[in-house]
Amino acid sequence: MKKQRTTFNSKFGLVMASVGSAVGLGNIWRFPYEAGEHGGGAFLIVYVFCVLILGLSVMLAEFFIGRASQENSVGAFKVLAPHTMWKIIGYNGVIAAFLIFGFYSVVSGWTLEYIYQSIAGNINASSVEKFTADFDKFTSDAFRPVLWILVFTLITHAVVLLGVKKGIERTSKLMMPLLFVILTVLCIRSLMLPNSIEGLKFFFKPDFSKITSDVVLSALGQAFFSVSVGMCCMITYASYFNKSINMPRTAVSVVTLDTVVAIMAGVVIFPAVTSFNISPSQGPSLVFVTLPNIFQQMPLGGLWSLIFFVLLAIAALTSIISMHEVVTAYLHEQYRMSRSKAATIVSLSGFAVGVICSLSFGILSHFRIFGIIIFDLLDFITANLMLTLGGMFICIFVGWFVDKKVLKAELTNNGTVKFRLFSVFVFVIKYIAPVIIALVCIKKLGLF
Repeated sequence: MKKQRTTFNSKFGLVMASVGSAVGLGNIWRFPYEAGEHGGGAFLIVYVFCVLILGLSVMLAEFFIGRASQENSVGAFKVLAPHTMWKIIGYNGVIAAFLIFGFYSVVSGWTLEYIYQSIAGNINASSVEKFTADFDKFTSDAFRPVLWILVFTLITHAVVLLGVKKGIERTSKLMMPLLFVILTVLCIRSLMLPNSIEGLKFFFKPDFSKITSDVVLSALGQAFFSVSVGMCCMITYASYFNKSINMPRTAVSVVTLDTVVAIMAGVVIFPAVTSFNISPSQGPSLVFVTLPNIFQQMPLGGLWSLIFFVLLAIAALTSIISMHEVVTAYLHEQYRMSRSKAATIVSLSGFAVGVICSLSFGILSHFRIFGIIIFDLLDFITANLMLTLGGMFICIFVGWFVDKKVLKAELTNNGTVKFRLFSVFVFVIKYIAPVIIALVCIKKLGLF
């Protein structure tokens, strides 16, 4: 007889854990610079539409796979489609989660460095050029970034080691409300800056003439990246849902809160950059170069810098825990390892990948594959290939392979939960989502 599976203790806990998995640096770091580079309000409108159509549907598909199977990402497909090749989707998710855990820990470690520098009062460069030089010097260092990767990995390991209820759920219930509190404080502070209204206009007032195919595809890619689908995190977490959970409502809650975080991040950043006459289209350097420069010019700048980078660290931690859990659950269940052994293997090997990725900015920068450093290569492969292909085949699996009676029974808790848009969901997951995701993948690969 199959052992009873661990489940989250409460609805609040599972929502916070799922939101924590979805909310990450993609919301607070990547979203603002994507919006800045693609027209602000025009990008925001397309992004929200894409999240509601694409992100919500794919998340719900992953929820179905996880709870229906009550298994890890590979075991789920073995249960739902035994003796078929569909389990490759699960393996793809495990490998993607592991690789992302490795290089994501590098950027996560950067947030800890900036927390330390904020406390020490060392964020005081005289110009953007000096901030850039300091950032480049730090990231190319062979020791300090690796130390922070180790710290972040140990924290993540400790949480995962405690298990679903005592580790992941408890941490999420503490961290996610704190994240929203910090975001709210930063929003209020940003709105008090002079000329902040111009930043809000840029972010919320759409110029529809700026909506191009590039903007649409970029918004689609960001929506997909933001809600953390394609790497089987939501499959793994949903396997810990009990059978009474209203999955459509839970998916809406997670997607809504994830989108709120991204919008709040925009409210923090765009009034700030316009108040100090800085272009909102600063790209990836926005968080680690541009914003520290802005904080320095504000009263109590060190305090606001500290608060902001604590926010980034929390967002990074809740996401990286879910990636660790995907791989840990797979090893624990498929190879019948103890949870402690599985988590230790993931932490040690993930740390090794993180070290290599970090050193690729410095002493290993000369070692390039297809002309790019290891960090960028793993980022490109996972984001542009593994996540998009994983998401696309999840849609194809649920839309074309799964019996619709079984799908409806699971999503409606055998008819006890209303899901009036079930037919719309099936249409989107069957016909719309796979095509859109394929277009995003082709665009990211530069094929058009």
